[in-house]
Amino acid sequence: MRSLQEKRELLYVIRTLDVLISSGVGLEAALHTIGKGGYGIISEDFSSMMERLTSGKTRGLGDELKALQKTAESKGYQRLLNTLYTNVTQNTDLVDTLKKQGARMEEERTEEVEKYIETLGGVPESLLSIGMIGPIILAIIGLVPQIMSGDLGAFMSLPDAAVMNSVVNVGLILTLVAMFFIGLKAHTKDPGL
Repeated sequence: MRSLQEKRELLYVIRTLDVLISSGVGLEAALHTIGKGGYGIISEDFSSMMERLTSGKTRGLGDELKALQKTAESKGYQRLLNTLYTNVTQNTDLVDTLKKQGARMEEERTEEVEKYIETLGGVPESLLSIGMIGPIILAIIGLVPQIMSGDLGAFMSLPDAAVMNSVVNVGLILTLVAMFFIGLKAHTKDPGL
């Protein structure tokens, strides 16, 4: 669950850091801004990190970023924290790296959405087939004893009408269950972005 929350907000955090640092805001102030912003679990992480830094209970920003890397679950978030750590310890070009990471995250997100759309390609047809054709066939099966009751009934022995009604009812319930599971399958493959 944490991984999904990180992935959902990460691109926005990277873009915000890029804008803030490009405009001349320092790294700690940018991290403080993210901590106060509405970026879900990442804001919570940065907020608690900044609280520890301002209280003086840590050995510095680098150590806090390194510790935060251990709690991060998504690779993109770990990459961002590693980039920030590298900037703190080696003074690298953070803006350029953030732009590259943002572009990479955007590509990954687009690929995930395209895969999700491809997996959903057959869902509408399946739901229509089961949801429309199934009840029609079941209704015809339910009408067979009434149609065959006259002269045609002498040629064939048909089950009782009550048996046919129970077959139709069970078939309708199975149709609903099948439609539910098709919808559930589509929902569980949602990338959550």
